Amino acid sequence: MLFDHNDHYHRLLLRQVPRNWGAALDVGCGTGRFARRLAHLGIEVDAIDPSEEAIAEARALSGPIAGDRSPRFQHADVTEVELPKEHYDFISCLASIHHMPFDTVTALRDALAPGGVLVILGCYPERTWLDWAWSLAAVPANAVARLAVAVRDKLRPVSTASGREQVQAPVRQPAMPLLHIRREAAVLLPGCSIRRLLFWRYLLVFRNNG
Repeated sequence: MLFDHNDHYHRLLLRQVPRNWGAALDVGCGTGRFARRLAHLGIEVDAIDPSEEAIAEARALSGPIAGDRSPRFQHADVTEVELPKEHYDFISCLASIHHMPFDTVTALRDALAPGGVLVILGCYPERTWLDWAWSLAAVPANAVARLAVAVRDKLRPVSTASGREQVQAPVRQPAMPLLHIRREAAVLLPGCSIRRLLFWRYLLVFRNNG
């Protein structure tokens, strides 16, 4: 199993979950790995993805979770569904916002309950010298991480390999530079924070304090 850049940041994203959680939405959930991690915290999770194959596998991989809180997986495009207003305490969007118009964040913002948190683990293209410098720094770290995963998998019993995802999420190259993302987010998600992460990612956090 290759080193997964999105999975690497799951713990960072989970630290953004508000204390008084109730309901969560995972946008572009893929085969549901992060949605299941949310559900194991005791959160009621809605998870949507436009890939019918990914949703089918997410349902197959998601056995019963304590308290009957298995994620509710839905085959849907978030740009075409009407999200409930002020409903979710936590909304996550992992490496999927670049598959849709960036202003989709307004619908996610409006779906946040008071005190709710929106987190976006996003991708961006290299356009500046700083982008390329971060990419260069990520290359050796990425190689070490991949080697560590390969060694771990060799030492792991064969039985633990069962239940792994077989469906690969659709891949699309990001087109919106990080500078433009910062500008758009400042308007659409006032007060949000954006920080660059090592493995070709950025983390956007918006808290609905209104």
